This record gives sequence, structure tokens and C-alpha cells, in this order.
Amino acid sequence: MATIDLNCDLGEGFGAWPMGDDAALLDVVTSANVACGFHAGDPQIMLATCRLAAERGVAIGAHVAYPDLRGFGRRPVPTTSDELFADVVYQLGALRAAARAAGTRVSYVKPHGALYNVAVRDAAQADAVVAACAAVDPQLAVLALPGSELLRAASDHGLVPVPETYADRAFQPDGTLVPRAQAGSVLHDAGEIASRVVRLVTEGQVTAVDGTEIAVDARSVCVHGDTPGAAAIAARVRAELVAAGVGLRAFV
Repeated sequence: MATIDLNCDLGEGFGAWPMGDDAALLDVVTSANVACGFHAGDPQIMLATCRLAAERGVAIGAHVAYPDLRGFGRRPVPTTSDELFADVVYQLGALRAAARAAGTRVSYVKPHGALYNVAVRDAAQADAVVAACAAVDPQLAVLALPGSELLRAASDHGLVPVPETYADRAFQPDGTLVPRAQAGSVLHDAGEIASRVVRLVTEGQVTAVDGTEIAVDARSVCVHGDTPGAAAIAARVRAELVAAGVGLRAFV
């Protein structure tokens, strides 16, 4: 039986401001990318999210980011490699403590937003992120787009590289994501998204915005937690994967 992991960005509220339906999403996904306080999240939210994930047997990943609460981590922040290394170490330390207090552990890292998009292409930024991960825990996996500098750096530092794809994002012909500033970059129709994911998993193909067919080899599919109707979309994706004979299992 074919199997796939479903990952989702969670714990992205801050103080009194919630973001998404984490409890509902954790009933669907198999891996949770938990915000570490730099783009979203705070100590209480981090701990609560880890506890919910532990109760459901969902794997936990550190969703590390640039320090950009106002911009939700979606704006590039000028930084040196040393600064970025320290920022990732700090975020990992905080989430690892929360996970331990919740009776679970952090098993992988997935950068968020602008940091993800920069480190996919920028070797220096990717190396700083992954070197920090390796310094904290050499058993961590790194989740990122196939062919990215992040996965290359993971291999170079002896970490486990895990290729992922996206359920609700449009793709450019080179396999990268269409920037969010462009119209049509995020998909919203649950039926369309679910059908596309089933094809991604069972056929290894997705159609880019220009009609190009792209080969995709991924071990995980990301469903965004901050998209309107995210819980319903994720549930539809899971249901159609199961109906297609695909098993759902965390990659770690």
C-alpha cells in the first residue's frame, strides 16, 4: 500500500489572537509544524499544541522562521549566517522544551514562509538553518521542496532529507511555488485540492500554472492551517486519499 504523510502549520496564534482550528486539523494530519514564537506562537500556545499533538500521536516539527511577528514571517529579513544559526538554535530549544513537557519530542524541522522560500534557493541560508539543527539534534529530519538547498544541506550535515509538496499552492514550471503576491497562488476549492493530492501521491504528477506537467517525488504533503476552511479541506484530502487506497503515516 502506498503511504503519505500530511503535514500542517499549527500553533500560529499569538496571545488572544487565534489562527485556524488546530484541534480539528490535528485529528486529520500526521505531522504538525509548530510555530516557535518568531513568526507566530507563544509559550502557552506552543505547549498546548504539543499536548494536543501528543494526545493524537501526531509527529511534531519545529516551524522556525525569521523574527517577524508583524509580517507573519512572510517577509525576508536581512540576517547573517551567524544570526540565523543562533535564531534557529533558540527556536528549536524552546519547542523541544515544550514538547518534552508535553510527553513528546521534536523529530523534524520545516522553515516557515520567507525563510523557507529563501533557504530553498540560497545555499548559505540553508546551511545556517541546517547546521543549527544538526548542532541541537543530529537525529532531526528536514522537510522541504525536492531539489532544494535545504535538502542538500540536510544530506551534507547528516540529517534526514524529506521532500514535500503542497496541497493548496500553485506551482511554477520549475516546481517552485507561485509567490503569494500573485493571483491564484493559493487554491481554495476542497474538491479540486483533494483530487490534485490524490494524483500527486498515486501518479507523481501535478500541473503547473502554464499547463506543464511536473514530476513530483514527495514523502509528505502540506495542507495549510491558516487557509480559510483549512480543516474541511484537510479532511477532504485525507478522505479521498483513503478512498484511493493510500495509507496516512508520519514520515518519522
